Amino acid sequence: MPAEAASDFIKKLDELVYVRRRLKAGNSLYHSGDRFQALYAVKTGFIKTESLHDDGRVQITGFYMAGEIFGFDGIATEEHMSTSVALEDSEICIIPLDRVKNFSREFSQVQNHFFKLMSREIVRDHTIMMLLGSMQGEERIAAFMLNLSQRFYARGYSPFNIVLRMKREEIGSYLGMKVETVSRIFTKFQDQKLLSVHQKNIRILDVEGLRKRIGQHPSK
Repeated sequence: MPAEAASDFIKKLDELVYVRRRLKAGNSLYHSGDRFQALYAVKTGFIKTESLHDDGRVQITGFYMAGEIFGFDGIATEEHMSTSVALEDSEICIIPLDRVKNFSREFSQVQNHFFKLMSREIVRDHTIMMLLGSMQGEERIAAFMLNLSQRFYARGYSPFNIVLRMKREEIGSYLGMKVETVSRIFTKFQDQKLLSVHQKNIRILDVEGLRKRIGQHPSK
């Protein structure tokens, strides 16, 4: 929630959470086609969302870490368009939509903030579409790592030392790349001293170098 929100207001928000549910790695919270009834906040752990194509291929549509909310895909049709799966043992806060609506009548801040969260998801989806449509493989990996770095930093973690909770295959599915290409690019970035790669442990060595790969100007 917004940093400027009063402490008593923050405490009141806890009433929105219906229950906290623990998920073992590999277990699902909801499946594609399930009725949309709630939004979900990651308290601990890591979640992925995925969709099944008509030809049987699975497409990763998102990754969510502690502090992030997911499940917005069900608002339009009142059915979830994707399946959520825990990448590791996780704890999830379930926020029923009815409670959000009722709470919003009393506190307009809540409604405004959830609008911002939905807008953020729309922007993220649009960014991924642009990334897949206009970027080459190396640019996609660079953008992916910079995005993770920013999200970790926003939640108080190191923006340079990142433990990937997802497999190379899952990164490839998310970015529209073959797993061999993903692994090759990580190796190349390590050779170029952009990253230090030790299996799932990634250290970003050259932020500006990654930014240049996607056409961003160096920060001042």
